[in-house]
Amino acid sequence: MPTRLLLLSLCLSLLLDTNHLLAATPPPITDEAIAAYVPRHGRARPVIAVLGENRMTELVDFVVPYGILKRADIAEVLAVAPDPGSIRMMPALSFAADASTAEFDARYPQGADYLIVAATHHNDDARLLAWIRAQAGKGATLLGICDGVFSLAHAGLLDGHRATGHWYSASERRAQFPQTQWLEQRRYVVDGAVISSSGVSAAMPVSLALVEAIAGRARAQQLADELGLPDWSAAHDSRPFTLHRADYLTLAGNWLTFWEHETLAIPVQAGIDEIALALTADAHARTYRSQVLSIASAPLVTRSGLHLIPDRTRSAPDMRTLSLANGPASHALQQALENIASQHGPATARLVTLQLEYPSPYLAPDSPP
Repeated sequence: MPTRLLLLSLCLSLLLDTNHLLAATPPPITDEAIAAYVPRHGRARPVIAVLGENRMTELVDFVVPYGILKRADIAEVLAVAPDPGSIRMMPALSFAADASTAEFDARYPQGADYLIVAATHHNDDARLLAWIRAQAGKGATLLGICDGVFSLAHAGLLDGHRATGHWYSASERRAQFPQTQWLEQRRYVVDGAVISSSGVSAAMPVSLALVEAIAGRARAQQLADELGLPDWSAAHDSRPFTLHRADYLTLAGNWLTFWEHETLAIPVQAGIDEIALALTADAHARTYRSQVLSIASAPLVTRSGLHLIPDRTRSAPDMRTLSLANGPASHALQQALENIASQHGPATARLVTLQLEYPSPYLAPDSPP
């Protein structure tokens, strides 16, 4: 979820309580399934474009699908942006695009088989929307990660479809795009060739659902075991995700006590697990107390082939070093939340949990672990 949305809410009201909005929400629906891949254009493997926007793209929304699908080794996967060069991520890190949209078109004139659209902070950019429409016109299956669904909606591709997005944007989505049937209570929604997912952490299960559609359940299960993810169904209870008064006070307190803000340094090296890196950096950068920087002497290639552009060549003495979790990549987020709770308290860990729409013990506002 874009950090600026939480700040806007704080400015609007410290009294907001959205419990009543979800009270009548029906139980979760779990029967979402992506149609099995059907080869096109004589391709041996599908072509997948993971689309970001150069100026500001949500980190986990972009990196996690790219990393999972590249790791699955079942498709040609490219990181794409309107312009060549760097893609600045929100709330941390930068990566280089594998291809600009023009370069992708030259290489694959028949278009992508799947277009994955990450949430961006310029989701109505005319060039971005035109390219999404062009890929849809060439028969690509569209997958909006989190509020990447806004780009699909602005492109006019969700009218008459079922879809979902981040819990926080539900009222905005309904107001702006009333021709779409907006659903909650699930990790992802599949409506033919249009797929959408809920908040940030849903990038992992929906990516595995796509692996299953392309290569079968056995391959998806193998990869899920490697990632440490026990389940990738659409099952999800969105009702606990709501901001209480205490959350606004935590946000305001963290933001305003600037003298306690810190810069965290993550040393990175070639072959680093970009999924664990993204989950760790994203969580720590959402506390409203921390800036996260990657440290390396030169640009490098991650485990799954992303080109990372380091923020600095070396850390400063006043920076605290942040290490990645050992073990499966999915464990990185839970360890990050534990570190945040230890450093800044359970209330801040809950604030991060809400932004990532991640079910965790810190979600209970009155019962922190």
